[in-house]
Amino acid sequence: MSERSTQVSDRVAALRSWHDDWSGLRVAVLGLGMTGFSVADTLVELGSRVRVIYGGEDPDRERLLDVIGAERAMLRGDDAQLADLVEFAPELVVVSPGYRPDHPLTSWAEAHGVAVWGDIELGWRLRDKTNRVADWICVTGTNGKTTTSQLTAHMLVAGGLRAAPVGNIGVPILDALRDPQGYDALVVELSSFQLHRLGSESASGVSPYASVCLNIADDHLDWHGSFDAYVAAKANVYERTQVACVYNRADERTMRMVEEADVVEGARAVSFGLDSPPSSGFGVVEGLLLDRAYHAERRNEAYELVSVEELSQRGLHAPHMVQNILAAAALARSRGVEPAQIAQAILSFQPDPHRVQRLGTVREVQWIDDSKATNAHAADASLRAFDDVVWVVGGLLKGVDIGSLVAAHASRLRGAVVIGAERVAVLEALRRHAPEVPVIEVSPVQTEDTMTDAVTAALSLAQAGDTVLLSPAAASMDQFTDYADRGRRFQAAVRALGGDALSGGDAGDDDTAAGGAGA
Repeated sequence: MSERSTQVSDRVAALRSWHDDWSGLRVAVLGLGMTGFSVADTLVELGSRVRVIYGGEDPDRERLLDVIGAERAMLRGDDAQLADLVEFAPELVVVSPGYRPDHPLTSWAEAHGVAVWGDIELGWRLRDKTNRVADWICVTGTNGKTTTSQLTAHMLVAGGLRAAPVGNIGVPILDALRDPQGYDALVVELSSFQLHRLGSESASGVSPYASVCLNIADDHLDWHGSFDAYVAAKANVYERTQVACVYNRADERTMRMVEEADVVEGARAVSFGLDSPPSSGFGVVEGLLLDRAYHAERRNEAYELVSVEELSQRGLHAPHMVQNILAAAALARSRGVEPAQIAQAILSFQPDPHRVQRLGTVREVQWIDDSKATNAHAADASLRAFDDVVWVVGGLLKGVDIGSLVAAHASRLRGAVVIGAERVAVLEALRRHAPEVPVIEVSPVQTEDTMTDAVTAALSLAQAGDTVLLSPAAASMDQFTDYADRGRRFQAAVRALGGDALSGGDAGDDDTAAGGAGA
């Protein structure tokens, strides 16, 4: 490395505050989604020279880039983008979450000694714009992290704190960090993609106040290359945790992550689960959700939070939802929110749509929108909640074999309707593990009638009292804009089928945002 390159590298590494000198720094931003634009907007405000390199037209954000004074290059294909990157000669590259570790642009940067950061590392370095520097409460897991992030933030607000859910949940962290009022705490939802760039040896020094990995199951293996690499990325959430490492007693991998993490001295391990809680855990006893982690007499006593019956009245009683509530409570209690405030927050919480959302009954059949089930683990939780199911399944499988999922639930399937592009693997899994279950395929070519055809096919397979469950176990971008578009089209098709007969229902859990930063 030349002397000048070393000087540039040292300068970039030393940038650890909003109040450092970022002026004139040449930064290439890869990607022009919500994250990419927030990065560009932030760095332009700091006086850096910013060039955004991206592959798809986005007229609104392109116009905004021109307004703020960022450079931009819309180029299709890695070769054209790489040539532009080389010519720009960046001193720093900030990459949007979806770029794989072996992407040609990031590989070139790393090979030439150029620092490659994600938006989370950049955000940690810039977290001190205001005097009100927020604690970071970090949340990850294969499933349930969006609900848990929202719940945790809701609990913190109930406790009198200024807090918000940010990150992979859809609100870029840099937008929150630039709020002039500042925050007491930010609940940072982190995808495995974002965590991959925050390795245990990362110079960023991200140090969560509290952290959790809710669960681990196969997902995004095509991106990470292996299950072990995926697990390793998720484990980074616990590194340098200050106060509480929250883990799932029913998932031994999350416990091992905590045991192996390099945390701040004094940080506690706090567990959650659906069983009776140990003295440093949250759990359920005789229909009551209990906190035995933060009670002064926790070896003998516990705080009561809410009852399962109260959750049932709110449609929040599914097992995976109860786990999310317990995990969120553990995080919020670590920041000082009182049990009564936790209970108030739980019973006033409104989950997002498209995750085990009960639409009602039409033609004597119950209809459930679980479009947010973008992987097999999420679909497994939903399928367990119902008997006699007509399953609407399929999409982009992300390298995951769903054979074991089909085998586990074959006995409850009344029928299956297969949608999506990657249908060969789905059809083969159904043929092998559920050969007696009738299957109807819907055309893989996206049309306005795709979901109407799927709903019509599902109704033809259903009997009175059955449940039609849209829980695709796959991402949506092959046929739909995102999971929300898929869910909205499903709901519209059900409404058209039932007219005014469709009754309202409750929403259940929430999950990975397909089309966003990832899982």
